[in-house]
Amino acid sequence: MSNNIIETDVVIVGAGPVGLFAVFELGLIDMKCHLIDILDKPGGQCAELYPQKPIYDIPGFPIISGDGLTKGLLEQAAPFEPEYHFSRMVSSLEKQADGTFIVKTDADDIFHCKVVVIAAGGGSFMPKKPNIPNIEIYEGKGVAYSVREMEVYRGKDLVIVGGGDSALDWTVNLEPIAKSVTLIHRRDGFRAAPDSVNKMRALSEAGKITFKLGQVSELIGENGLSQVVIKNKAEFETIDCNALLPFFGLTMKLGPIADWGLNLERNLIPVDTEKFQSSVEGIYSIGDINSYPGKLKLILSGFHEAALMAQSAVRYAYPERKVIFQYTTASKDLQAKLGVLDNK
Repeated sequence: MSNNIIETDVVIVGAGPVGLFAVFELGLIDMKCHLIDILDKPGGQCAELYPQKPIYDIPGFPIISGDGLTKGLLEQAAPFEPEYHFSRMVSSLEKQADGTFIVKTDADDIFHCKVVVIAAGGGSFMPKKPNIPNIEIYEGKGVAYSVREMEVYRGKDLVIVGGGDSALDWTVNLEPIAKSVTLIHRRDGFRAAPDSVNKMRALSEAGKITFKLGQVSELIGENGLSQVVIKNKAEFETIDCNALLPFFGLTMKLGPIADWGLNLERNLIPVDTEKFQSSVEGIYSIGDINSYPGKLKLILSGFHEAALMAQSAVRYAYPERKVIFQYTTASKDLQAKLGVLDNK
């Protein structure tokens, strides 16, 4: 294998709660994990759609927020040093003759792994594209739907469109490095956290960013984006712009998973309830994206699936290894891995 290929035991597609808990279960049996997620942070639907919304059916927590659950799962997984690859989508997955897999992303990452775990919820979160004529022409030439590297926007005349958390957060975070930042929203009201709104308004009042009411109606530029046209009621305004970030929310799509050679049923991945393995040996599916008789789309169900998946995955990856099931409450070995062993 080439030196630029990332070697690991497991690639987990999806860094939502179930994918994060899978890191813990796989870590207990010495399986190293890399996680890939199209979002720019962990937590999946919990973090993106309802970070502050209370969840009532997580065992041991009468009430916990999506953010709180995500932070707890990250802390639980931390002893096993997982590596996260955000703002990326798996573009291809190929099984090799020796039973291992080559996984590639749209950011040109290449992984060589023994096991693939699909924990992508209902599929990939895909950005909703605004209804702007010919926007596809400028994708990658000034238009992007997520921020992979902040440095890309250093010295840019940046326009951000939207009124949610992503739009407000990136307005605040990119203001120090961009040449100029213009935030555009159709109304003077926002769906973002109050603190982010307050910070944006303070920057606007200080003249550090510009806030404009309206919608982007046209993109201009021959070899890349150079201007945007803003429409507010019957008035039009053209401003210089060489970078555009439209944040119009996310939609769920199965995406490239449909092309991975799995036997799908209604855009779900059928699995058995012993191994939670797909129709392709070595590819497992846990969480909302899988299907089996009696399936309940609950986070706690996904946790159960992750535990059983891990026991099968280690046997597939290392058939020669003797695997002994142990309890974390009694096993000194497991406690040492978790960093909680008390030698007294």
